[in-house]
Parts: sequence; structure tokens; C-alpha cells
Amino acid sequence: MYTIKSYQFAQSLDEACELLQKDSKNAVLGGCCWLKMGHKKIRTAIDLSRLDLSYITEGDGKIYIGATTTLRELETSPLLQKRFGGILPQCVHNIVGVQFRNMATVGASVFSRYGFSDIITALLALDTSVELHLGGVMPLEEFIALPPQRDILKQLIIADDGRTAAYQSMRNTATDFPVLAVAAGCLEDDWKISVGARPACAALAVNAAKLLSQGASAEQAAEAAAKELTFGDNLRASAEYRRLLAEVLVKRAVQQCREEA
Repeated sequence: MYTIKSYQFAQSLDEACELLQKDSKNAVLGGCCWLKMGHKKIRTAIDLSRLDLSYITEGDGKIYIGATTTLRELETSPLLQKRFGGILPQCVHNIVGVQFRNMATVGASVFSRYGFSDIITALLALDTSVELHLGGVMPLEEFIALPPQRDILKQLIIADDGRTAAYQSMRNTATDFPVLAVAAGCLEDDWKISVGARPACAALAVNAAKLLSQGASAEQAAEAAAKELTFGDNLRASAEYRRLLAEVLVKRAVQQCREEA
């Protein structure tokens, strides 16, 4: 269980960052959906809910998603349902249940780099950047590779470039964590292939994307993705099963992209 000594609603991102930097035992709260899953003593819990970071907007050829936007808002957004083949609403549809998605936030999912994150998998297939309050703007794949930061995620920025995208996942039950998740995105000959729940955090299959850009078949790209990425064991599946599953799901995602394009 978690114990919290004090609870503070931040009045600005500057104040929130100052509190976070002040003590290593201070922590920013997201949707608080996973608190009961861990054990930690928090000296000051920092709540961002009064900073107006819940939004999905468009402008200057980009889509902006605020850090405290809930998964349910992502799922029901008319704007996102019309973009990228609806990949973002689709990828969160099977996450636990509606009550859970009404609480869980996009920022917490991305900043925590959860291995089981459907959202990160889908976002990697798009041209996505994150904006940190202190660290500024950087590509999502660069952010994921960094060690944990004492910083605050302000928003996601997605290039509204007309990219076609598709999402595939395998679950043991409808609302369980994914055994494996795959996303593919293409803009003409520019491809992105991401594989998540390996069970490590989602990663790009760079070689597979290059092959597709050179005109390779979906089968060839799927085999390349399964070979270049690493897979592990956990309660849901073995590494070998995930590797075999990756070939199937990558192939399906690529074929779906090509059909829609």
C-alpha cells in the first residue's frame, strides 16, 4: 500500500516541479489507478488536476493531448476517431473497463513507461513527441530511452500528417493486459512499426520499417520485426510465444495499413 504524509494541489507547473525537485520522496499523482499495486511512502503527493492539462486540440498541423486527459476522453474524442484510422481510440478500448478509463490518464501511462501500455505502442507508430516542463520537446522514442526523470510531462504532440495506422493486440481475456501489442503507421513510403508488452516497454522495429519502405512484403517485415526485437517471459506468455505472435500481429497491422491507404 501507499502512505502519503501530505497532499498538495499544484497551482502551476513551476510550483509542481519545485515540489518534485525538493524531495526525492515527493511524487506526482496521475489517475491513481495503480496505487494499490505497489508499496511506497510519499512525503508530498502532487496533484495536477487544477492545471487545465485535460484537452485534445488541433492547430498548426499538430494534435495536442494534455497530460491529465483520461483514456476515456481519448477513446471518445471525435477528433481522434477521424485521425490515423482511429488508432488511439481503438488501442484503449479494451483497457480494463469504462470506470477505469475514466480515471487513468494519458500522461501517467506515457511518463511511467509501462511495459503493458497500449497507448505507448500506438503513439510510437505515429510522429509523436512529448513536452516536458523542464526538458522541453523531444521525440517519444527518445524519451522512452531516457532514465526516469524528475520532471513533469505537460502534453503529447502528434504531427497531423494524414498517416494511416493500425493497431493489433492479443489478450488472454478481453480486459486483461495485452500478451503482445503491435502498431503500424505509414505515410507514403515512411513506415513505423512498434511492438509493446514484450513484456518490456514498446520499441520500434527499425529494420522491419526500412524493409517496408523498400517495398518488402508484410510477411518479410513481420519476420524482421520478430528477429530484431527482444522478448521475455512473464505470467501471460513465454518469450518464444511472443516472438511467434509478433510475426502474426505485425503482418496483420501492415496489411491493414496498406488496405486503408
